[in-house]
Amino acid sequence: MLVTTFPFDFNFDERLPFAATLPSGLYTDPRFLELEKERVFSRTWQLVGREEQVREPGQFFTAVVADEPVLVVRGQDETLRALSNVCRHRAGPVASGSGACKALRCGYHGWSYGLDGRLTNAPEFDGVKDFEKEKIRLPSFGVETWLGLVFVNLAAGAPALSESLGDLQEQLSRRGVFDMRLTLRKDWDVACNWKVYVDNYLEGYHIPIVHPGLMKEIDYARYRTQTRALWSEQHAPIKAEGGGRLRKERPEDEARFFWIYPNLMLNVYPDNFSTNLILPLSHDRTLTVFEWYFRDPQSEETQHKLAQTVAFSDEIQLEDIGICEAVQRGLRSRTYDRGRYSVARENGVHQFHGLLARSLRVQSA
Repeated sequence: MLVTTFPFDFNFDERLPFAATLPSGLYTDPRFLELEKERVFSRTWQLVGREEQVREPGQFFTAVVADEPVLVVRGQDETLRALSNVCRHRAGPVASGSGACKALRCGYHGWSYGLDGRLTNAPEFDGVKDFEKEKIRLPSFGVETWLGLVFVNLAAGAPALSESLGDLQEQLSRRGVFDMRLTLRKDWDVACNWKVYVDNYLEGYHIPIVHPGLMKEIDYARYRTQTRALWSEQHAPIKAEGGGRLRKERPEDEARFFWIYPNLMLNVYPDNFSTNLILPLSHDRTLTVFEWYFRDPQSEETQHKLAQTVAFSDEIQLEDIGICEAVQRGLRSRTYDRGRYSVARENGVHQFHGLLARSLRVQSA
């Protein structure tokens, strides 16, 4: 049977009209973040970088997934690999930052590795018994690319990334995002649990109250959320008579907000898209990383559109930060534990909580 192994148990009802939200302790108790790193972040496909960073043999970049140091490198055989960025000697860093090289050299004692992870040199190791250099190599992890992005999964034998995405690639292809290029990155540090931010993203219920500017741009009455196995899609029709801050190219254009379990968002508009990666820094602090993609990013017209887009995004982000940080304070109240879902507006939040609850369970004999 399936059981939970939390400091306290909770029931999650898969039936939306009957369900209650996650207990407040899952947002405020630091023990849950450690559990989430083990059972959620280390077992799902995590965005770590862009394919253009490792397009040529020898190019590499480093990242951290669920506290695990990772090195992504393109080998001389042109194979893309995700390797442990921990030297087999005394746990030093094999690489730092990003760049290009012909070999990987630990920054502690100079042990060297090929771009495929094989140990090639261990200085001053003569006389060490039962030491077989040829058998030593950096452990590897699953790595895949999609949409020009690089994803890593720490779990051995993890399902392919395509199983998580389903027909999302087809959906995005129809919206012309595959020929867009990175134009700008912006990071935000938010004083809330990572799930508070995801919860907020997954519903338009708060738009009339929290986002007056966005409310003028979209047809809220026709706003809807569709859920799939491991992702969801929010449809936000753009008003023809709106303020023009969301640019329409055709009468039927709408904004689409895609979420991929557990922590990646894709905000797709008629002339651009952005990724929004949600990374827990602690149980009550979250890093949100925005990257915007446009066609012809260096053109004067694109730079003008970018400035408008980022200004509107910043306005919405500051409003979201304000409400998310207030919710985090509210979750610490001794008077609050769980709430209920709006059937009409919060099916996306309910889906996220259900996926999370299933991830946190373990098999018991």
